[in-house]
Amino acid sequence: MSLPHAILTALLEKPSSGLELTRRFDRSIGYFWSATHQQIYRELGKLEAEGHIKALPTQQPARGQKKRYEVLPAGRAELARWTAASQDPKPLRDTMLLRLRAAAVVGTEGIEADLRRHLDLHQRQLAEYEEIQERDFPPGKDAPQDRLQHLVLRAGIDLETFWTGWLSHALEEFEQLPAQDPAS
Repeated sequence: MSLPHAILTALLEKPSSGLELTRRFDRSIGYFWSATHQQIYRELGKLEAEGHIKALPTQQPARGQKKRYEVLPAGRAELARWTAASQDPKPLRDTMLLRLRAAAVVGTEGIEADLRRHLDLHQRQLAEYEEIQERDFPPGKDAPQDRLQHLVLRAGIDLETFWTGWLSHALEEFEQLPAQDPAS
């Protein structure tokens, strides 16, 4: 249900075409709410049909021209309603945690290498987030919008910090496990 709200947020920040939205999802919103090009275009059609957005008039003939969208008052009201509504946190679903639980009963083959791979991925994501923080949120950039956007980035940094620490700990545990017979 949140993809339309992610799109409304992005369009309120800056009227955009579907392609521009896709690129923005790849660069920022997609770090915490991903969507494919097709999903974005499908949702734009629904939002337009519901009267939440409209295509901006173009100065050139429409054939081959990208439609750019802006949020209408009904879309802003929907986003404000959704933002103000109470929502429960979603339960954690992580394949690696489930695989570790399964490894306890069927053996750990392949798990340690994948833990190392996950650690590398999380370390790279953490470095990327820290680079974004340094570039986009220098000291003194403290307008309310900047502070809230930085708060979202801090969540990403804190989550990646958690995962790199937890994965490092998990790998230390693996070093202490007795060797297992693959046949057992």
